[in-house]
Amino acid sequence: MMTASSGDAKFFVSTSKGEIAEWREELRRADQDKQIDVLKKVIAAMTVGKDVSSLFAEVLNCMQTDNIGLKKLVYLYLINYAKSQPDLVILAVNTFVKDSQDPNPLVRALAVRTMGCIRVNKITEYLCDPLYETLQDTEAYVRKTAAICVVKLFDINPELVIERGFLTQLQLLLGDPNPMVVANCTAALSEIKEKNCNVVQNMNFDDVFKLMNALNACTEWGQVFILDAIATYHTDNEEQILQILHQITPRLQHANHAVVLSAIQVLLNHSEGLRESEVKADAIQKIIPPLITLMNSEQEIQFVALRNIRLVIQRYPSILRRNVQVFFCKYLDPVYVKQEKLDVMVSLACEENIVQILNELREYATEIDIEFVRHSIRAIGQCAISIEKTAAQCVDKLLDLVNTRVNYIVQEVVIVMKDVFRKYPNEYEGVINTLCECLENLDEPVAKSAMVWIIGEYAERIENSQDLISSFVDSFTEEPSEVQLQCLTSVVKIFLKCPGPVSHANMERLLSVASFEIDNPDIRDRAFVYWRVLSCQSYCVHDIILNPKPIIQRQAKLWGI
Repeated sequence: MMTASSGDAKFFVSTSKGEIAEWREELRRADQDKQIDVLKKVIAAMTVGKDVSSLFAEVLNCMQTDNIGLKKLVYLYLINYAKSQPDLVILAVNTFVKDSQDPNPLVRALAVRTMGCIRVNKITEYLCDPLYETLQDTEAYVRKTAAICVVKLFDINPELVIERGFLTQLQLLLGDPNPMVVANCTAALSEIKEKNCNVVQNMNFDDVFKLMNALNACTEWGQVFILDAIATYHTDNEEQILQILHQITPRLQHANHAVVLSAIQVLLNHSEGLRESEVKADAIQKIIPPLITLMNSEQEIQFVALRNIRLVIQRYPSILRRNVQVFFCKYLDPVYVKQEKLDVMVSLACEENIVQILNELREYATEIDIEFVRHSIRAIGQCAISIEKTAAQCVDKLLDLVNTRVNYIVQEVVIVMKDVFRKYPNEYEGVINTLCECLENLDEPVAKSAMVWIIGEYAERIENSQDLISSFVDSFTEEPSEVQLQCLTSVVKIFLKCPGPVSHANMERLLSVASFEIDNPDIRDRAFVYWRVLSCQSYCVHDIILNPKPIIQRQAKLWGI
């Protein structure tokens, strides 16, 4: 049996070059069935990008009909071409006004919705009276449609909406007996408030109470809007807060994930106003089970949940530390979920769970996916930088990874260790010799730059630091710019820390090459600066060049997002 959609496919098939002229003739006939078929063809052509605006007058004449199917097709056409034919649209205003008073509530709602979708300034004045009447309509379907229409009118002419009192009307409808009307009014007021927060009055507790009463009978879409609105309500009255939390808590067990996340937002925002720490802690604990449940959902929902969990952890870092295993990566997790899980794991790391987290990250660092391996190593470095008491354990894991001698693992460890040395100067120096042994395996600019920095920073503690830096001096012109810049600084540092014929020769040779053989202005300028500073023979040379860098507090983001 042919479905409706497959049956309508014939309207997308073009039959002749003069079809628009044929459509025009058929639209002028009084046969409504024929007009419906032609309009379907016109809208199909419009959908695929064909210009059928020349039929505007003929389509407009079809508005005077009691056939709802035909009327819907005409309205759809008008919405699409109203901007290109604004003068002709005015001719349809009387029909719109007449339809807004039709005995059929579907026709009334259709008329108001269409007038709101036609974004032409010339008809906004004509829209006000029908809109005001439909906001007070006896049918809930018409009222909820009119509420959304207020937002569309606000986009076109916000002054007119304020002047005609539509915002006041929307706020009155928050007490409507129909929950869908309440939900649409809440959505409309929220959207208007986002556009201009000064025109919408803040809710009072009576408004919040009305919204909470409508929650149970609303659709999931409506519940999300209502919960988001309640989350923005601010009160210092602890009794009101407890009443809100009591009403919203059942939403944490809702089947819809969006409703659950909105309910969590309400609990987090309003629990801040609780004075008793035990009551507050109890309220916060209630969001843990739904957050964990979200991690068993589809991958896309997991991603959204993880983004929200990161925000929750920023406010309450310890809330999920006992449940860190929930965020361990699974083999079939897509990369975007793994990214978020790594960030959450690092945020939850503490002395109590660091061993568990480091063992997990160590496993990730031997995975097949090279990018995931790199970010796992960065996560270990982030743990070392964030939690001082666990830094030694993290460095041991990094050293263990160096011993794998896998090229990309070693290079990422070198990059991470540079930040660790910045955080803990003069500590963990026993790792340096192991890193220097891997110098020949480095081929990435960032890793080379980090290794050159380590050699320059700890030159006096590395026996063959001058020999190591000489290899970079020999290949200086072939190195990437970031390696060249770091090489300049490190060579000068070695000259100052370990003065001698070799370090002096390396320094003069490198500065000469950088000044006269390199086209990059940044590198030339740095070389000129070092020439000038070193030629001063001043006691402040050491203070300028060997001045210790500030201790970093946090590593760069694990991911470039």
